[in-house]
Amino acid sequence: MSALRIVQVTTQTTGGPAEHAVDVAIGLAARGHDSHVVGPRTSRADEAGAAGVTWHDVPLVSKRDLRGALSGAGCLRRLRPDVVHLQDRRAGWLGRGLGPALRARDRRVGVVYTLHGVADGLSDLVAGNVRAAPRRRRDRWYYLTGERAITRWGGGRVVVPSHAVAAYAVEHVGLPPGIVDVVPNGVDPARFEMAVPAADGPSAVWVGVLGAVKRTDLLLDAVAAVPDLRLVVVGDGPLRDRVERRSAAPDLADRVELTGWVDDPAARLARADVYVLTSDAENCPLSLLEAMATGLPVVATAVGGVPEVVRDGVDGLLCPAGDGRAIVAALDRLAADPALRRRMGASARQRVVDAYTLDHCVDGLLTSYAASRGGA
Repeated sequence: MSALRIVQVTTQTTGGPAEHAVDVAIGLAARGHDSHVVGPRTSRADEAGAAGVTWHDVPLVSKRDLRGALSGAGCLRRLRPDVVHLQDRRAGWLGRGLGPALRARDRRVGVVYTLHGVADGLSDLVAGNVRAAPRRRRDRWYYLTGERAITRWGGGRVVVPSHAVAAYAVEHVGLPPGIVDVVPNGVDPARFEMAVPAADGPSAVWVGVLGAVKRTDLLLDAVAAVPDLRLVVVGDGPLRDRVERRSAAPDLADRVELTGWVDDPAARLARADVYVLTSDAENCPLSLLEAMATGLPVVATAVGGVPEVVRDGVDGLLCPAGDGRAIVAALDRLAADPALRRRMGASARQRVVDAYTLDHCVDGLLTSYAASRGGA
């Protein structure tokens, strides 16, 4: 493929989609493409710039932010991209809404949207997930009917990081299978050193947004039930106060460290023994891939695309969503068996190297970009 001008559009400053947009932009620049990001500056903007990515600081703070939407639209029109890659839901509505106008100048402009997740009220429509929030009246209209309509209007392709959520996109959103591409997320293994756990007993690490779907209540209750297991919670969010109160209870006192938001969790991962994920719903979590790249065995709920990545009994131990007893048993087993942790951790890292690197991801995206431009 000849060099293209490819623009990642994001409206978030933290979280998986924002991190993924930067990773992809850097990966594309390394391949010789004219790589841009349109969105609010994040803590990784300077890193991206040093890697050859051009960043256009355009905040879009909500669906009702008309000024931000107009600014983003103007920036995209001025850039005259070959491919626009929309990396979160707000960006998806903006970019696909502009799709016909962008193609009016050049019919080969590619539009690609990554469906990173499913609304909490619809999460049970994905295999393995449970419903993470009450279903609202507007959920079906906005996330199913609306998503189908804006995709038809904007054209292009929809990338999904897991087969589980791709099935949701086809069976429930109603997208044509021919425009849905499964491209798993990927990480750069070189960024993550093999874990060297501390010598003062086993520890688990959890990384994410402290929100209801992540089930930190299950996480903390499970750790409390495993004697001497310590926990590092990396992240922040609306449930932080609740997590702090639970962590201060007698059965967890002095065993839980809350770091708050950390720009790069690599150092925290490298000092742990086990990575744990207790979510009710997921797609293909970047934090999971980062932990596996660090050589950590996994204890995770078998939700969304997680079982596509983690081989139960090989790279870690999988548990049904919401099953606190299973999570306790899995943590207890790994906490008590250093040899099992080392064996599963080595397998987890090799799993990432073999199938879930950033290079794998960029290869898949370039194929989707070409298809979105009519095979150009």
